[in-house]
Amino acid sequence: MDNFSYFSPEMVKWIIIPLLIVLARIVDVSLGTMRIISIGRGYKLIAPLLGFFEILIWLLAIRQIMQNLTNIFYYLFYSGGFAAGTFIGMYIEEKLAIGILSIRIITRKDASKLINFLRSVNYGVTSVVAQGATGQVNVIYIIVKRSDVKNVIEIINRFNPNAFYLIEDVRLASEGIFPAYKSPLNKGYFNLLRLRRKGK
Repeated sequence: MDNFSYFSPEMVKWIIIPLLIVLARIVDVSLGTMRIISIGRGYKLIAPLLGFFEILIWLLAIRQIMQNLTNIFYYLFYSGGFAAGTFIGMYIEEKLAIGILSIRIITRKDASKLINFLRSVNYGVTSVVAQGATGQVNVIYIIVKRSDVKNVIEIINRFNPNAFYLIEDVRLASEGIFPAYKSPLNKGYFNLLRLRRKGK
């Protein structure tokens, strides 16, 4: 506690150290969440860097716990910081909207209007006619940025509200076509993103 000599011992014990423990846990667990997401997305440089800072901050937090093993109050703050860090990490990931997704749409209704509209706003659409359990269906495949998912779902619900769709993570993609202008269904702007990688 020498580093907190400007404060009274009681203030350090019951306010400053608990708050530092909570803050450290929030930061390190948030970094941990982002690290796991980065591993899933295949970001080989970002994941180890996040892991380095995650464990460094964790060591600072656990050090205070080990020095005060009889203080149950610290345990509660440590656990609370972990819970808050998990929530904040998920919130950050949602806002960053990292990565790309595959959307598969299956509909019995004529999907020509849906397909034409998606293409008109510059989505790359692949469609096939298939045989479902109850008859002929249209299967539509789209690769989108994670940040565009809500916009695509709005489009689906507008043209084919009863359509069945699946959304899956895509780790790698050789090519992609994404909208570069404002969607008629959303006031936000789409960012231009074209993934160009050599095929095998």
